[in-house]
Order: sequence, then C-alpha cells, then structure tokens
Amino acid sequence: MTAPEGRGIGTEVFRILHVSTGNVCRSPITERLTRHALVHRLGSPAGDTVGGLIVESAGTWGHEGAPMEANAEAVLADFGADASGFTGRELLDEHVIRADLVLTATRDHRAQVISMGHSAGLRTFTLKEFTRLVRAIDPATLPDPRQEGMVERARALVRAAAALRGWLLAPSAEADEVNDPYGAPITYFRSVGDEINQALDPVVTALTGVPTRH
Repeated sequence: MTAPEGRGIGTEVFRILHVSTGNVCRSPITERLTRHALVHRLGSPAGDTVGGLIVESAGTWGHEGAPMEANAEAVLADFGADASGFTGRELLDEHVIRADLVLTATRDHRAQVISMGHSAGLRTFTLKEFTRLVRAIDPATLPDPRQEGMVERARALVRAAAALRGWLLAPSAEADEVNDPYGAPITYFRSVGDEINQALDPVVTALTGVPTRH
C-alpha cells in the first residue's frame, strides 16, 4: 500500500493539521500562528511549504467555506500573522490520512480524530499535550535538520512524543485543553491567542531546531 502524499517514508513534506470545532476561531489562529512562527525562523515559504512543513486546519463541525471570525483575525494581527485568504473546512477522512501530525484544541477533538481511524492515534495530540511532551524530549536525540532535513526531524519528534505519552501525564485534564472563544469578546480571544502562541513556541522550536529570534 502506497503512503498518501505528505505522509510516510520518502515524502518530501510533513503536514501539520490543526483541529477545532467550527474552524473559524481556535484552529485558524493556531494554523496561522504556526505558519508565522515557521516563516520567522526559516524565512520565506515556497508556496504553501515552509522548510518542508505544510500547516493546515479543519473543524469537526467545520463551517465549510466560512471566513475566520473577526476577533480571530484581530488576534492574528496582534502577532503580525497573516489572516488573508482563509476559508473554513469540515474535517474529512482525507485530511487525517494525509496529516503527519494532528494537533487538536481539546481532548474531545482528539478522540473524534482518532475515532475516524486511519491509524491516527500515534500522531494525534491536543496542542497543549504535545507541548508538554515536546518539552521533555532532548533535542540532541532528534535528527539534525541541516543534515537529515526538517521532515525527518519532525517525524522523529512525533514518534518520541508518542512514546512518552503514557509516562508523562497532565497535571489535570483541563491542562491539555484550549477553551472555545466563539462568541466571546476580543479580550477573551486575545487571552486564547496568547495561550496558543505560548504552546506553539516550544513545538516550532523542536520541529525546526531553530529557537525564537527576539
């Protein structure tokens, strides 16, 4: 059986899929902040790809074709991230099949992705769960992206995180969740944006081997 494009040994890209409910608030913020952080560290993208990494998003009850929430756009503007051209998507089997790493807003989203099958369990985490696991991984044990490439490093990171999951438990169930700001005022959106940005920083550093440039 041939691996889907974007997943498996020999492919030249690594797909990150962010999942929330409507794909108009949390997952668009997370998608565009991830891409912004990658560009900040690695330079200009080649099309949709930054250093071999492709970042996408979808929603378990996704508003297909819908624009991003205005408050979500405002949060991205605060970080200097690009909100343009976004349209919501409903999560489909093909998105999960192609993804090398699925990062969800909540444990319920994680469970829904895994329930779709496609051997998604070992590559699906909540965002904050993945952050917690990544912090415990020694970067020196990962492939050097300058020698083996960013894609190989990213694959190794996912395997290492999956191996740690049963050993490094969350302090509380809520610790692995990003709450839904849908319908909330801009101040709450900004707090969620800060939470997502802080969770993403060590993840992008681990993926790329390049720390934040302040």
